[in-house]
Amino acid sequence: MCNLFTDKQYMKTRIFFVLIFLLLISQALFAEITAEVDIQEDQASVSITIGGNGKKPQNKEIQPLPRKYRTMQLGMNIDDVKKALANDSIFGYRGERDVSLLPSPNRVLIETSGLSFLDRSWFQFYEDKLYTMIFKLDEDRVDFYSMFKTLNEKYGEPTSLSPDKVVWKDDSITLCLERPLTIKYIDTKVFKEIQDKAGIEKNKEEVTRQGFLDSL
Repeated sequence: MCNLFTDKQYMKTRIFFVLIFLLLISQALFAEITAEVDIQEDQASVSITIGGNGKKPQNKEIQPLPRKYRTMQLGMNIDDVKKALANDSIFGYRGERDVSLLPSPNRVLIETSGLSFLDRSWFQFYEDKLYTMIFKLDEDRVDFYSMFKTLNEKYGEPTSLSPDKVVWKDDSITLCLERPLTIKYIDTKVFKEIQDKAGIEKNKEEVTRQGFLDSL
């Protein structure tokens, strides 16, 4: 009888320690998963640290990169952008005096003041189509960290990042957040086309220059 009681106690003790062991293992595994998530988030956001509250981050639906800000959209022609700016009170558009021709051919720039969170705005056109929108934000109303956190949650991890800027990019759109506080919407394809043409023109110029030097 005594042996039977002892055996029962022994079994209960073993079960107790097995349960404790499994509990410790499960806690260790959860801590490891949490640590991996924190490391990934730190790599993505540099200065953002996730609080250790023991909760796993919720998955949010990632949205495609935007072509549009308010009523302005990449690809619009100059006249439509002028009308949109004139009808939007957040921009201090003054008409034709805010429009200028850039030194490069087929390129136009509209520069306007802004209200609220916008300090200044620039709209660049190539062959009558809007391909870049640049917004300098008011640092007294919004900060770089808040902008980064919002964009990172909305559009996912950036394509590249550095101390000066963070870039989200796909085949159509490049979204760039730059310090101290500027955000750019760029048509990736048009921008690449402009760069390629600039490279060709530079090569032609070098050939012409070398021809001139050879003729001396």
